[in-house]
Amino acid sequence: KPTGAIFVHNIPRWLSHYAEHLNKIAYFRHWIAWNSGGAPMGKTLLPNHYGISYYTKSKSHKDFKFFDIRYPHPRCRACDEFLKDYGGKKDQAHGFGPLLSDVWNDIHRIRHKKRRAEHPCQLPIPLLERLILMTTDEGDIVLDPFMGTGTTAVAAKKLGRKYIGIELDSDYVKIAEKNTKAAKETKINGHFVSVYLGHIRTMRNKDFKEIWKSKGDLKLLDKKNYKITKSI
Repeated sequence: KPTGAIFVHNIPRWLSHYAEHLNKIAYFRHWIAWNSGGAPMGKTLLPNHYGISYYTKSKSHKDFKFFDIRYPHPRCRACDEFLKDYGGKKDQAHGFGPLLSDVWNDIHRIRHKKRRAEHPCQLPIPLLERLILMTTDEGDIVLDPFMGTGTTAVAAKKLGRKYIGIELDSDYVKIAEKNTKAAKETKINGHFVSVYLGHIRTMRNKDFKEIWKSKGDLKLLDKKNYKITKSI
């Protein structure tokens, strides 16, 4: 599709091989380094990040969608203060958080069994939601040719997008159907946002401006209806 985007996720070694083909049929935009965490094992440089290659079908920025994204300021869990000093200008920091760069340290791998489906390569929903918010609008179609247990489809449904998933394993298909059926849209004041454990993880810059008009805070949310409930 002329207005479409493609994201390919893997360790850097394999992405370098995929690029040999992708560079012939699409236009490279960004290499996103997702810092998933890991411990060095010696004798080799253990990959401590996954790469996400971002390509578009069209060369011109006018022909494909891209939206500025913000993520929340890193805060101390005990005192709720900013972890970053901002050069002594914390009072001038953005009300929600900085604009997104191509290094993502704030979304982690799924480590707890209770949040993991029966799939060895399951990705966290907030990661997929961030990619979807960055490059699609409500009602757009999201395709995952390796659907697994349906994480991409769940993320798409939560953000009001249509989705198509392809999966060969019938057991995974059953899990994916169950997961997508249970997924609910996450909105604040009519705007789709990525919410995890009651906190916003990703939102569009333009949507922040509209939501902020409500004079509410974007930190603590009612987990049932996703409305702003408390101010800082």
